[in-house]
Amino acid sequence: MDDIERLVAIEEIRQLKARYFRCMDVKDWAGLTDVFAPDAVLDMSGEVGPDAEPGVGVTTGQAAIGAFMKAAVEEITTVHHGHMPEITVTSPTTATGIWAMEDMLRWPNGQEMHGYGHYHETYEKVGGAWKIKTETLTRLRRDFG
Repeated sequence: MDDIERLVAIEEIRQLKARYFRCMDVKDWAGLTDVFAPDAVLDMSGEVGPDAEPGVGVTTGQAAIGAFMKAAVEEITTVHHGHMPEITVTSPTTATGIWAMEDMLRWPNGQEMHGYGHYHETYEKVGGAWKIKTETLTRLRRDFG
């Protein structure tokens, strides 16, 4: 893979992650589901607390991830921002990435959360398009109001 191919792959992955954030915030569930690989793994175990059983918060499969995300945030107003991506192309069809993130959530009852953390991801090129293969959210801080 030459430098131009590597840079094109990085830009395509950046566009993929932008689509992820936009689709989540505008509640485009088909679009959000489509950013994941068919056998993707989503690890949100850090969101459920330290006392959760092992495996709670881990969802496997594109359709299951889409359904999980819809159930988790459909009724919540969300604003997600991804910053400063560190993307490493590891082969013509695989890559890794870490994204600094910030999110703001507002529940129907008026409760709000402002969070900060990182998405740790792997990517796979499937049918000519980059998809999220694995995604783990780690939090640095959550402020509630």
